[in-house]
Amino acid sequence: MEIKFTKMQAFGNDYVYVDAIHQTIENPNELSIKMSNRHFGIGADGLVMICPSERCDFRMRIFNPDGTEAEMCGNAVRSVGKFVYYHGLTDKTTVTIETLGGEKTILLTVEDGQVTNIEAAIGEPIFTPSLIPVNTDKDEFITQPIQVGDKTMIASSLSWGNPHTLIQVDDLSTLDIEKYGPLVEHHEVFPKRTNVTFVQLVDRAHLKIREWERGTGETIGCGTGCCTAVVFMHRLGLCDRIVDVEQIGGTLHVEWDEQGIVHMKGPSYVVYEGTYVEKR
Repeated sequence: MEIKFTKMQAFGNDYVYVDAIHQTIENPNELSIKMSNRHFGIGADGLVMICPSERCDFRMRIFNPDGTEAEMCGNAVRSVGKFVYYHGLTDKTTVTIETLGGEKTILLTVEDGQVTNIEAAIGEPIFTPSLIPVNTDKDEFITQPIQVGDKTMIASSLSWGNPHTLIQVDDLSTLDIEKYGPLVEHHEVFPKRTNVTFVQLVDRAHLKIREWERGTGETIGCGTGCCTAVVFMHRLGLCDRIVDVEQIGGTLHVEWDEQGIVHMKGPSYVVYEGTYVEKR
């Protein structure tokens, strides 16, 4: 079976995108494992399928490198907006996307027929513990100490449909993310595992993050992780509502507006396109 794909990178996660409207994808879980393997095949943070939707312009299904289906990813949503415009699936510059984490709205900036910037309104963060896979007796899980190896870390969790945990550190350059990332991801406090955002405060309008994604490991960046950092650092009184978040892959512009909706803005790039031939 041959599957046409596009690999895209959005100042962070690089996913393989496939049009599942005009192509039949028989086993996306298995395909995600094959296409995401960094040592064989294409190599990406996962697989994104663009599907028909009855209530939005498109439906996005996202699969982790281990084949499990994920709820949502901010960078994946942004790149979907460029994908559907780039491939002529829509001529709209405002696009709605259905995800397991809820409906998302994307605003495309188009110049000379090219998408130069993408803003995604990824919705309101969820703080209620009953809606976040976390073991806590707190009514609202804001901060909670957890023992991580030889360190006690203060963890803050929220959900966008996909759970994220934030841990503030003084200096990201000295963080051993290969050690502490998996220890937090698999911590007993998080029964279904968690994405981990380590954040450093530069000033009220500038944060730095490093992101450890469940099932993937460290990524060069994560849009939802950037949003997680801004929401919690603002709630702790440490940053403004409009913040530039620096990550390895590039800097994303994040705003948590007065209505509680989080917006993230930045570019997305087509890395390459090709045809995946599935060996049987």
